[in-house]
Amino acid sequence: MKKTFTILAVTALSAFAIKASAQNGYSELIKSSPADATKLVNAYAEPLFKGFGVGMNSGWTNTAKTKKTLRFDLRITATGALVPSADKRFDVTQLGLSNHLRLAQGSSTTTPTIGGGSNNLAVLDVYDDNNQKIDQFTLPEGKTSIIPSPQIQLTIGLVHNTDLTLRTIPKIKLGDDVGSVSMIGFGIKHNILQDFAGAAGRIIPFDLSIAVGYTRVNLDIPLDVKPDNSALPAPGNTNNDFSNQHIDGHFNNFTAQAIVSKTLGVFTPFLAVGYNNSKTNVGAIGNYPITTSTAAGQDFYETFTNPISINEKSINGVRADLGFQLNIGFFRFYTSYSAAQYQSFNAGIGFGI
Repeated sequence: MKKTFTILAVTALSAFAIKASAQNGYSELIKSSPADATKLVNAYAEPLFKGFGVGMNSGWTNTAKTKKTLRFDLRITATGALVPSADKRFDVTQLGLSNHLRLAQGSSTTTPTIGGGSNNLAVLDVYDDNNQKIDQFTLPEGKTSIIPSPQIQLTIGLVHNTDLTLRTIPKIKLGDDVGSVSMIGFGIKHNILQDFAGAAGRIIPFDLSIAVGYTRVNLDIPLDVKPDNSALPAPGNTNNDFSNQHIDGHFNNFTAQAIVSKTLGVFTPFLAVGYNNSKTNVGAIGNYPITTSTAAGQDFYETFTNPISINEKSINGVRADLGFQLNIGFFRFYTSYSAAQYQSFNAGIGFGI
């Protein structure tokens, strides 16, 4: 079971992509300056935040019908959010970067996001307060145009036509250099048709429910940003402990939907419309050496603590879901398509009674 959780968690957070970006891309971005690094990281990772928000608000249910008391099902599904063309690149000149960062001569003004490709990467020159060039770095290439996320959940039927759903992944260490991930969430679905129609609701040929769901995902990825080669601490810089560098991420996702479905034997198609919200909190925690000046050919660095902090509402708007589930004995098969800020597809399997 732990192996299953690990595979899904890695898939969910694009851990391999994030790892490569963090070590090879974010490390370089951090070396610009705290304010500029925050803008660059946010622009580069924005499709990841949006896609993950859409994905974690998916897969809650594929039917409006609620379960009888203490009946249950356990499902494992996965969502792939598609990064649109408009979010595959960003314009460096539109970020409001400081005069310490400038496009290198001949560099492209646009560069890939994490959802883009590997062509025409922007190159930035770093200048100190005396307008001397002290460094140059290339922004990272894209990693994936499909942002995956998992849904592992248990649904139990309560009284009065109500279901309770729980989502969880215990904190799992994915590796010393990849980090750890955990997830917790809950949802409630209620068949309102029974409330309004009473006994007559049993003969109405469809089900109508309202549902809400909340998921929180916690992410921790280690970093290893060292001083530039031959760079020395700037005068007065005494904090040279770089051992606790990591990315600390929290993703809070909420959705509320109205769902209508029709049971046709083992086949149940459904349609849902509602509201979709996702908040992202990501920070680079620890001490980071950033080269800030040069004199007589010698580079000097200052230590910045917690230089990156991103707090934003990545997803906020309506969504619509269309799909179905198949009930074959104890087994369940699920699939759906979602139209929201990003389009996405969800599919999975489960079992229950």
